[in-house]
Amino acid sequence: MFKVFKYLKSAEWLMFAVAFVFIVGQVWLDLKAPEFMAEITRLVQSPGSKMSAIWTQGLYMLMTAFGSLAAAVITGFVMSKIAASFSQRLRSKMYDKVDAFSSAEINKFSTSSLITRTTNDVMQVSGFMAMGLQTLVKSPILAIWAILKITGKGVEWSVATAVASGGIILLLTFLIVLVIPKFKKMQTLTDNINKVTRENLTGLPVVRAYNAENYQQAKFERANKELTDTQLFTSRGMAIMEPFMGFIMGTLTLAIYAIGAILINKAAPMTPIPGTNPIEFDDPGGRLVLFSDMMVFSSYAMQVIFAFMLIAMLFIFIPRASVSAKRINEVLDTPLSITQGSVEQSIGGKNGDIVFNNVGFKYPGAADYVLQGISFTAKQGETVAFIGSTGSGKSTLVNLIPRFYDATEGEILLDGVNVRDYRFETLRGKLGYVSQKAVLFTGTVKSNVAFGAGMTPAPGNFVRSEITDQQIRKAIEIAQGKDFVEKLEGAYDGQIARGGGNISGGQKQRLAIARAVAKNPEVYIFDDSFSALDYKTDRLLRKALKDELKTATCLIVAQRIGTIMDADKIVVLDEGKIVGQGTHRELLKSCAVYKEIAASQLSEEELKKGSAL
Repeated sequence: MFKVFKYLKSAEWLMFAVAFVFIVGQVWLDLKAPEFMAEITRLVQSPGSKMSAIWTQGLYMLMTAFGSLAAAVITGFVMSKIAASFSQRLRSKMYDKVDAFSSAEINKFSTSSLITRTTNDVMQVSGFMAMGLQTLVKSPILAIWAILKITGKGVEWSVATAVASGGIILLLTFLIVLVIPKFKKMQTLTDNINKVTRENLTGLPVVRAYNAENYQQAKFERANKELTDTQLFTSRGMAIMEPFMGFIMGTLTLAIYAIGAILINKAAPMTPIPGTNPIEFDDPGGRLVLFSDMMVFSSYAMQVIFAFMLIAMLFIFIPRASVSAKRINEVLDTPLSITQGSVEQSIGGKNGDIVFNNVGFKYPGAADYVLQGISFTAKQGETVAFIGSTGSGKSTLVNLIPRFYDATEGEILLDGVNVRDYRFETLRGKLGYVSQKAVLFTGTVKSNVAFGAGMTPAPGNFVRSEITDQQIRKAIEIAQGKDFVEKLEGAYDGQIARGGGNISGGQKQRLAIARAVAKNPEVYIFDDSFSALDYKTDRLLRKALKDELKTATCLIVAQRIGTIMDADKIVVLDEGKIVGQGTHRELLKSCAVYKEIAASQLSEEELKKGSAL
């Protein structure tokens, strides 16, 4: 667990050293108070004692109490500050690391687990930093110091304290053996319930459409019950601790007083001192000393038991914090499968040229290749389309360009430079990417279209200084979204719900396309981004893109022949291999796979003409 502390800054270590000094000071003051109590007891029991001496000792005792209180407050403040800044840094590091993950690392952990690790796990570590760490420091110091204080005060009392300590050790052993493993399991169960909840909320329309509410409810109840049962087991186990500790403390106090009474009773009685005032007594048997020692021993014994109570509390903090720290370290220590290069600009004045040289790809851990022997060229200003049956590798191919995955073999050149050699910002700055599933963010139409470099967060919205309102409107117009955007409440400042839940699938796709257009990149990648559009909108959109983006390279993944028939080059994929390249007319003559796809979508007349209506 302590491996995670390497992310503490030197200033925080210094603050911890300050807290350590105050913890030691607090323990010293707590253990000093019984000495003043013993002195007050002696003065009260001794004939002829002055009241002023008793008040003086009482004042000293009060000062130690206030000093201990001040030390505890300062320690708590310092440790809380360390915990708050440390948890903030951990969340930032977790966010940055996950942001740098490729799809392979994301799939390894799962989205729900990464969310839990960034929130709940960081909170567990922060709680340990704020409370558990000072308890971890204070408890052994208090226990050892208190034991040293009572050494030599009385064998009988020491035996009673040892027996009480043994009972506490047995309780701690019970907690370690039975309860602690359940604490470790709770974090995994928290992941599970987050996963079930997230799946249900994400797939709510499907759940309702298939009347699967009862099934999902039962699924959630199972996950919820398993987590609840585990929490109940740990809570019940820990609930034993407080009454058991109280019983031990009460029994030990009673034992100390009982032993003290026996020892005092056995001691010689006090007698008047010859030649003095009759109220002054001699104490040959040490009854006053025994009584004073009993009071001191009682206080110190309670401190020993309290120290063990603190140790028991650690078994609440440490297990969950340890598991959480391990889960955090798993994320932060995960090596990135995709690392950025150093090239910050392309060479040779090229602007959007793409070359695939014998590229092959298989997913991490998979035995079979998804793509093999992929070679083609897309020159500046060309539109290159990819078509093939489901699972032929079309989307995987275009996702290799922005390096969502890295090619297993071969090379991909963009403007004459291997994409692996570019800095991420440089590479992705050249690309306008529209994914299969249109992704929109909570905000406005403007903030979603202007999404990308140059935005700065502001309350309730995003502000982008590098793009004007006119450019945003133009991009939306090219994407054929002007009509529906201007009908929204607020028009271009209209609100978009999370994931675009308040607009249709086709409208989301058009805004996603407008976002790519507004970026004005060298290369456009449309990964089946026209599937939700009707044929008329599809045709108008492709015409607008062709007219406005004449110098840009366009890569289009599509299922419909009508979407790609005007492309400069069509690449036909089948089982991860290229089985044909050429124009629409050329492929109708030379590629059986393409002709089969075309025959399923076009009429005989359209096939003969080599074009679509």
